[in-house]
Amino acid sequence: MSSPVIAALHRYTHVESPTGDSRALAALAEMLEADAAAAGFHTAREPHPTGDHLIWTLRARDVAGAPLLFLSHYDTVWPVGTLAGMPWTVDGDAIRGPGVYDTKAGIAALLAAVAAVDGPHPELRVIVVADEEIGSPTATGLVRAEARRASAVLGMEPPHPGGDLKTGRRGSTRARIEVTGVEAHAALDPDAGANAIDELVDQLLRVRELGAGRPVLVNTGTIAGGGRTNVVAGQAHADLGLRFADPEDERVVLGELAALRPVRSRATVGTRLLSHRPTWQPDAAGDDLLARIAAIAAGIGQTLGGHPADGAADTNTTGALGRPTVDGLAPHGGGAHARTEWVSASGIAERTMLLTAVITGLHRTAPRC
Repeated sequence: MSSPVIAALHRYTHVESPTGDSRALAALAEMLEADAAAAGFHTAREPHPTGDHLIWTLRARDVAGAPLLFLSHYDTVWPVGTLAGMPWTVDGDAIRGPGVYDTKAGIAALLAAVAAVDGPHPELRVIVVADEEIGSPTATGLVRAEARRASAVLGMEPPHPGGDLKTGRRGSTRARIEVTGVEAHAALDPDAGANAIDELVDQLLRVRELGAGRPVLVNTGTIAGGGRTNVVAGQAHADLGLRFADPEDERVVLGELAALRPVRSRATVGTRLLSHRPTWQPDAAGDDLLARIAAIAAGIGQTLGGHPADGAADTNTTGALGRPTVDGLAPHGGGAHARTEWVSASGIAERTMLLTAVITGLHRTAPRC
């Protein structure tokens, strides 16, 4: 089974691109920019030490108005070297390899769709983020600014199983609790110290209660602190992952987290957000955009639905802004972040066809003022 878009995905997969590995990301960025330029895009970058964000623009052709914004990312959760034990394979309709589903197939399908466009279309803007897998801490400002000037936002993350699109997402926040204590000799003068690790443990017991009675997920992901067993620990921290289904729960719980105060008089406690994706709830603008895309899909013989998702992505930011947003336009497959990751070869062809139709047809269905 071979096609230009699958050949492109093969090339992208073999350039491993874990989040934060600036050298690996730079190698894939050069490849993606070359392919984007070949598809007709003007390419630019927003540089960052941990990986540049890619900004592609295709000028409008006979369609006035605000641009159509596509969001994707080229970082993966897989470290360099994963290919050795998780190689590219094609077994019937299933293509396997690190990052094929989340979300290099989406990039390949989008570039193939743009290259196939033949007809009027609005300006296209594409943001390909370098740190999406850790919450886009350096990209969120760029995503927000681009969304504010877009007519609609189309997320190129994987869809629901079977291919349905995503019309909302749980809020997702990574937060760090940081504790400073007072160091002292643990045997000779322990009372002169204030143990930061003990303080952190007490704070984490409080954190367990933050979401009590609310549909909030709170996960303590990492803990670090101290240095020696004969020294009262002077520093400790814990990183939390929080998920929210409702903006009010999000507001309350993050407020309580920020209000944590030390149990020990000589300890200090602080919290800060490492990344924050606000809750994106379904709204009329998103429902209308989904209906328009579903109508375009029906016109080319595809059946498409949509509903909210549990996972978070950059579309949290745009949907929470109230911009018309739909996500999940990458090809279907499964096993995101797992060694069973796969993407459907026939799904790649279907999504490429759909994206081409959306690019040239969505402006015809826009509501008239």
